[in-house]
Parts: sequence; C-alpha cells; structure tokens
Amino acid sequence: MSSSSPPTQPPLPELPDASIRVAIDRGGTFTDVWASYPDLTVTSEAADGRKEIVVKLLSVDPSNYGDAPVEGIRRVLEIATGRRHPRGKKLDVSKIEYTRLSTTVATNCLLERTGEKVALLITEGFEDLLLIGNQSRPKIFDLNISRPSQLYDTVLSIDERVTLVGFTTDPKAEENAIVWNEAGDAVERGYKGQAEVGKGGKVVRGLSGESVRILKEPDLEAIRPKLVALFEAGYRSLSVIFIHSYTFPDHELLVGKLAESIGFEHISLSSQLLPMIKAVPRGVSATADAYLTPVLQKYLDGFFSGFELPNNDKNAMRVEFMGSDGGLVNLNGFSGLKSLLSGPAGGVVGFALTAYSPTSSDPPPVIGLDIGGTSTDVSRYAGRFETVYETTTAGITINSAQLDINTVAAGGGSCLTFRNGLFLAGPASAGAHPGPACYRKGGPLALTDANLFLGRLVPSFFPKVFGASENEGLDPSASERSFEVLARQIKNETGWEGDLDEMVYGFVRVANESMARPIRNLTEARGFDLGKHILASFGGAGGQHACEIAQSLGIRRIIIHRYSSILSAYGLALSDRVFETQEPSAEIWNLEKRAGLVQRLSKLDAICQAGLEEQGFEPSGIKVQRFLNMRYTGTDTSIMTIQPNDSEDFGAAFEAEYLLEFGFKLNATIIVDDVRCRGVGTSYSSLPPSPLLEMESLNFKDVDPSKKKETASVYFDQVGRVKDTPVFLLGDLDVGDKIVGPALLIDGTQTILLVPEAVAHSTTTSLVIDLPKKEIVEEVQFA
Repeated sequence: MSSSSPPTQPPLPELPDASIRVAIDRGGTFTDVWASYPDLTVTSEAADGRKEIVVKLLSVDPSNYGDAPVEGIRRVLEIATGRRHPRGKKLDVSKIEYTRLSTTVATNCLLERTGEKVALLITEGFEDLLLIGNQSRPKIFDLNISRPSQLYDTVLSIDERVTLVGFTTDPKAEENAIVWNEAGDAVERGYKGQAEVGKGGKVVRGLSGESVRILKEPDLEAIRPKLVALFEAGYRSLSVIFIHSYTFPDHELLVGKLAESIGFEHISLSSQLLPMIKAVPRGVSATADAYLTPVLQKYLDGFFSGFELPNNDKNAMRVEFMGSDGGLVNLNGFSGLKSLLSGPAGGVVGFALTAYSPTSSDPPPVIGLDIGGTSTDVSRYAGRFETVYETTTAGITINSAQLDINTVAAGGGSCLTFRNGLFLAGPASAGAHPGPACYRKGGPLALTDANLFLGRLVPSFFPKVFGASENEGLDPSASERSFEVLARQIKNETGWEGDLDEMVYGFVRVANESMARPIRNLTEARGFDLGKHILASFGGAGGQHACEIAQSLGIRRIIIHRYSSILSAYGLALSDRVFETQEPSAEIWNLEKRAGLVQRLSKLDAICQAGLEEQGFEPSGIKVQRFLNMRYTGTDTSIMTIQPNDSEDFGAAFEAEYLLEFGFKLNATIIVDDVRCRGVGTSYSSLPPSPLLEMESLNFKDVDPSKKKETASVYFDQVGRVKDTPVFLLGDLDVGDKIVGPALLIDGTQTILLVPEAVAHSTTTSLVIDLPKKEIVEEVQFA
C-alpha cells in the first residue's frame, strides 16, 4: 500500500498492455485509488495472481498537482511499472485496462451554485412553472420562507401546445377513449366524452398510448432569431421542457435540432432525459442536467488532458463512470443528472458485496456508514439495492434513479465551533485545502483535530502527505493550541472550567449524534428494527467512530473491510455496467390483460441485452430487471415496482410495497405510468466468502502480545484516558486473531478505535467487531 510516490527501485518486468485496472473515488477531502496488476514474480500477493495497490491523496493540492485522479494514476503507474512518470508530463495509457471513476464535481457544483448559465425553453403560458414548483412546504411552521434559487437564468416561451384527449382518471375512460386501428396511426372511433366538443387540431397517438391533440406546432422560423439572440448573449446550454412531451416529444426534438444547428453546446430535452409524466420534476431535472453537465464535461476534459490519447480521442482510453444508481456507464452515458451521487454510490456497492451474506438462511440486513472528510453517507442493503426516483439536493427536487443514500454534513473535516452556547460539528468543512488545523496549512479546528487530540489518531502511523511540501505528518501541537483557544472562549462565555479532554470529546459526541440521526431515519422511521442490523463502517474516518455510533444505536456487530478507508473506490472495481431504457405508459393494471405491458417489457429487455452485448458482455453475464412504475388512481405517489420472481403479478408486488411504505392499501384502480428495464452486465467473476460465513468455520485465539507495536494514550467515554492502549497494525494480524478492546488497529490509510470490552475478530477480508451488551438503566423520578 502507498499514499505517495514510491522510492526509486529497479525496473520491474515489462507488464502486458491493458493489464492495470484502476478505480478512483474523488471525494471532497481525499481521493482514494485502488488498482491491481498482474504479478510477474514468483510469489503472488493476490489469489487471482494479481497484486493490489492502495493510494490515498488530497483531492485539492494546487502546489503539487492539478488533478487528483490523474496524480493517482501517475502514482499507480510508477508502482506497477517501477519506472518514473514525472509530474506535468502526459501519461501513457497503453498499460491500463480500464479506469473507473466516481466524482463529487456535480454535487459540489449544485451545492455551491457554480453551474453553467442556462436558458429555459418552455411552452408559452407556463413560464413560471418551475418557479412555482410543487408548492411543498418542508418547514410548515416556518414564517420566513426562503425559496431555493432557480438553476436557469432566463426563460424563453415557445408558442406550441398539445393536450391529451381524455384522462385515465375518467370513470368511463375505457368506454369514452379514442379507438385506434391495429397499426396505431389512424382513428377508428373518436373520443366520446364531452370535454372534447368544439376542439380542432390533428390527433396522434403518444408513446404512452394516450391520444394527443396538437393545438399549435412550433414555428421554427419565428423561434430561430430568439435562439440566436440567446446565443449572442452568451448562453451555450439550454433546458427544453414542453407540456406533455413525455408522451409526445416531437416538438422538443424539433426545437432541439434547431438549437444544435445554431451552435448551442449542450441541450437537455426533458423528453429524452426523463420520459415520465409530471412536468415540474421533468423540467427541474432537465434544467439540472443543463446546469451541471457542462461543468462536468469541462472537468472531464481536464482529466483526459493528462493522458497521451491518439488524435485526442477520449474513447481511446477505457474510462467508466459510476452513476447515481450504483451502475457503471461509459463516457457517452455520463451526465450531470446521473452523477449527483456518483461518489457515495461506489461505497454502497462495496459494502453490499463484502458485508452482506446472501447464502445465509436468514442474512441480517446491513447499514452502510460512510464517514468521509466532508460528509457522512448512510444507506441500507437487505438483498437488493434500494433505489429512489425523487430526491431533493440543495433545494432542487430531481427525478432520476438514485441509490437511497442519506447524507449529513459531518465528517473528518467538519469544522468545530462554539456558538450561542452550543457545540457544533459542521456543516462547514475545512476541506482538503487548507484542511484541519493539524494539516499544517493554517486551517480551522475540525473533527480530525479532536480525534488526534484524544489519541485516536497516531501521527507516526498516519500518511505523511501534509504541509507545503506534501511530505510532513500531522501536527498535534496545532490542534492542541486551537483547542486551548476554544476552551478560553467557552470559559469566557459560560464560566465553564472543565477538563479539556471532556470538552473535546463533547464535539465528538455531537458529531456522532449527527451521523446516527440518518441511520434512524433509514430504519426505525420506516419500521425496521435497528438491533437486527449489522453496521458496515467505511470511509477514512469510519473506524474512529463506528463503535460509539453502533453502541448509541443498539447495534451489536460491526464489519470493517480491510479496504474500508477506500471502499468507495474498491466498490467501483466490483460494480456492474448498466444499460437502461424506459417508456411512458397510461394503462390500467389488469393481471388478465397484461399481455400488452409484458410485450413492451420484452421489447425493452431486448434493447438492454443488445446494448450490453455491444459493450462486450456475453449473454450469460447479462441480467435484465423489469419494472412498472405504478400508482393508485387519484394519487400522485408512484412506486417503481420490480417484477416478482417467477411471476408477472406486478399488482400484488406494488400493493405489498405500498403497504410496507404507508401502512395501508387502497381499494382503487392501479395505473401504470412507466415501463422500464435495467440491464446489468456483471464485471467480476467471483467474490471472497462473506466474513460472517467465514467466522462460523474459524477457531479464534487471542492475538500474540508480541504483535503490539506500541501503546498510546487514548480517551474513552466514561473511562477517561487509557495511557497504555495497545496499537496493532492490521497487516500483522493473522486470520483467526482475536483482540479485546481497548485498542487501536491501524494501517496506512485508516485507524480503527476498539472501545473497552469490544472484541475484534480477524477474517480473510475484514474485521468483525462484537460490542458488549449495555444494560439500559431507566431513571424514574417521582413528584
């Protein structure tokens, strides 16, 4: 493992071309890199004959390198080939098989509102549609309403209009509906309802099967000078949202083609990005894509500029990107809309495939706790990835398939402050530059400083990547001086004269509670018993907080993978390629009359199969999941329902999910809003056995005391300082070793705090920590 450039060494045997696999997670504070390459020596470090590399570096370090992922690949090439690759020189990619990348660029862009200048094109009369939004009031009793800023800068109304003929919510919808011929291109019988009396215009059949009346076609010659004026005003990105375009996209496509001919560089058509009913979320999502994708493309241009590419062809280098839904996409399929949860999605895949025990008779569900430098991400896995289709980030509600990940602004870089009598950890972050006070760059106090002060980080084992020259260790004295200043402030404001350790630990407790809150929202708030879950802790700061957070939640077992500090990057290496396709629908669900829906699913299934086969996957390595987006008539809450195993009864599956989510079912008709297929191409051949299954066959013994490297003075809650806390290196532990806390377990990229009486078991891939059962004593007071 390495966290910096390797020392000069004799050149290694020549590696075959396209043999190095690289996975990179670019976070807010650290960029994590996992790589593997063929072992050409006699001894193999990996079971499959490949050596592995771990590199961890600051995401922002302008005095030493321009782009962290490029720098990470440079270091991997030096380690794998044994040859120098000077900074500033373009890298030869001939030895790289693939690079998999996740990035927080789009997320940070949305949070900081630093996206592209966007013009919104919308149906005339609906210019304020996205401003009005859905009228939700997240804080119902807040008298000072602060409306989130819009992502577009100007609005251009387009004189076009279509409307639907009849409605699926009509009690006599099937009786009154237009009857089309078998080819679907001619009307055999007109609409019988009264609402259409006196209306003219051509009637066509939409993609959803609904009948669409064209009231006004767009006049392209009248639109052209308006678009030219936008172009001359500096706009290069457009968001196009027309009413009912989910089922009738023709007008959006016409205007989009016209805008492309004028020279607009990015055009987001809502009908192509999100062919779903509901104009507001469709329009907001298209606008978010137009706002974010140009920024993402500029970043990717900078990334690719670090490599030698024939004719500057980006496709000459196989780069795959993590999408928000946990699947990998190629360069052409990656966009701002798909990248919002790109970073944490890799971690979800990582813990799901390494901590869950699918072959067990009753596998316990797993909570993923990803504590990074800037934020903490929480998710749950119980056999399949939990996906949501509507999320709100920085006040913007977006419709797009995303893993169900709850994020809180608390991480190793969270700034520690005392304000209005409160200890605060975050939401502001010290980031990678300047970083916490101990990073030797004059940064503010952060949670990392608290862990360092309390002895939970040992500077001698921490990577030396800090300071102006990127070669110094952590500075404990900087943290101590800053905490002494903060203690004086607290004393002056409150008169408090307590122990400095207790004050610093108070900030840790506040941060722990912030991290525990989204776990409760993801489990107890949805009816799941927290005590039956396992906690999979990862992220650079995960090991320092996992035991105490699990104790506060009543969770008894923790799994920490050997690559937990870079599990989001390792998860990329395990992730599948995906190919999705979707069509709108407006059919009423009927199990006996499902043939039409099944036929549409089969057509989309074939498209997914063909798309993945073109990317090099064998048919045997492709699995296609089928979904119907369903809701009760009269409601606007739909559930993307996956096809049950060995059954086509989507209706029963929908009602079961609805009952689980809301606690009741309705005696109402079920409408299918969308038909969707998701093709998955498996990118790994096998996985190591789960640590829980492995534990059943291992005979654990107490660790050999001679493996203790040193002792440290560590502060523990309700215990105080334990000055002789043993320190072990994870690499020195054998499979079957057992360690009883208190202890610190350390490798080159992480520190794991083992609280008193907790027991850590070493398996092939992970540490499994069992926590002592805490008796809950209730204090009863009588008046």
